[in-house]
Amino acid sequence: MAFSVGIFIGMSPLFGIHTILGLIAAWVFGLNRIVTITGVYITNPWTIVPIYTFSAYIGAKCLGIKQIVPEIDWAHITFSNFAHELNPLLTPFVFGTLLIGFISAVISYFIIYHAVKKARSNVK
Repeated sequence: MAFSVGIFIGMSPLFGIHTILGLIAAWVFGLNRIVTITGVYITNPWTIVPIYTFSAYIGAKCLGIKQIVPEIDWAHITFSNFAHELNPLLTPFVFGTLLIGFISAVISYFIIYHAVKKARSNVK
């Protein structure tokens, strides 16, 4: 369960506070902190772009959004203008990361459960 909770938190849209959320969840639910943080670190510098891009794409498809990438006027871009232009991606991003995080957490639960069960049966 600890790994699955970590996977869900790691794929959540709350980028930047995953580790803190993982430790808090482990403490609140009495989970193994190391295993939870291992799941949280599914998103790392090598995986975060593909995971978040795929999640935003799935979120947009589930919400019926046809135009995923907004047209941006790069010649007159400012930070506030850029944030405003990307605002339509926020809802699909949040929905997609939560959906993919939930599905990944459920799948990882069964994979880890069966792996641990098999490893324990081999010890006896």
